[in-house]
Amino acid sequence: MSARPPYLRVRRLRSALAASCATLLLATAGCSFGEPAPDPAGEPPTFPTPSASASADGTGPEVVTTVLAKGLRVPWGIAFLPDGAALVTERDSGRILQVGPGSGPDGLTVRPVQTIGDVAAAGEGGLLGIAVSPAYERDRTVFVYYTAERDNRIAKLRLGEPPTPILTGIPKAGIHNGGGLAFGPDGQLYASTGDAGDRAASQDVKRLGGKILRITPTGKPAPGNPFRNSPVWSLGHRNVQGMAWDASKRMYAVEFGQNTWDEINQVTKGKNYGWPQVEGRSDDARFVNPVTQWPTSDASCSGLAAADRLLVTACLRGKRLWLVELTATGTVLGQPRELLTGRFGRLRAVAAAPDGSLWVSTSNHDGRGDPAPEDDRLLRLVFPGGGAGRS
Repeated sequence: MSARPPYLRVRRLRSALAASCATLLLATAGCSFGEPAPDPAGEPPTFPTPSASASADGTGPEVVTTVLAKGLRVPWGIAFLPDGAALVTERDSGRILQVGPGSGPDGLTVRPVQTIGDVAAAGEGGLLGIAVSPAYERDRTVFVYYTAERDNRIAKLRLGEPPTPILTGIPKAGIHNGGGLAFGPDGQLYASTGDAGDRAASQDVKRLGGKILRITPTGKPAPGNPFRNSPVWSLGHRNVQGMAWDASKRMYAVEFGQNTWDEINQVTKGKNYGWPQVEGRSDDARFVNPVTQWPTSDASCSGLAAADRLLVTACLRGKRLWLVELTATGTVLGQPRELLTGRFGRLRAVAAAPDGSLWVSTSNHDGRGDPAPEDDRLLRLVFPGGGAGRS
């Protein structure tokens, strides 16, 4: 019997991923990532073979990067189905793509499974976040966050069926639409919204812009929320797109600053993160300081993933991944380290796959990048001692 595709070898190796972080950071100095050949115009994505190399001195463990798909258009969100296949949103086309078993070179294929017809893509808006129901094997339900004609909204659907909105009225604009969507360890659905260019909205608990929201799968305010009859979980955000939880179920979010600092925050019930009064760290006791921050030129990060005590964020303007190791209490251990800097251009989404690998999308067709002929791409990273595809 032939071997199963690597991404279906579901092994919980996130601890190995975190433990190998330091080794990886040394090894990548000598990595060759092997650019794939361009697609002919109009053909569907293809699947180049993996590229691997040893550490700079030739003796260390390998870091493997595989281009799973190319020829995409602004892939924005990544979520995994129970069988290990992934659902990927395209911001501007309104399509949901499934990366799953097929006849491609690595046993994979990409196929469109849904187009959200009322997506009104413009500027930073479009089909954004996606989340798979924790009870998917029973209810077959997927959740999406998208920009419609009059608002940003969250909807639920079964693949191939029209979406049913469950929360509407999230403010929209050409910028700062938020768009993150993820189920927390508590089984509730979290959504991150942007201020939509209205800075004051972030501090107004009665408005949905500039917030992290916590709702039930039916769209109602989740039990235990800090504000009565409100979906608001935290406030004072400028534009959050990525959220993740560590092994101790602490929540983190990555946030775009304006001109000075981009942030990762540990997000706590009812807390205020300061926008627009502060950007980055401050001495104002009313606001929560970030656990780490970077100059916007090095970051402008969108996606966020957690693997045990390691946070990984994918950055647009910074064109890199930042790896942040956490202590047992959730603070930052040492200095954040960078990976893939400048190799693939703007990086948008990052997700921890069930097999311990990381999936990352590029965003070079988003109007601010310099796309190569094969862009946009979906990448898979295998860390030393963890993740995937190793027999």
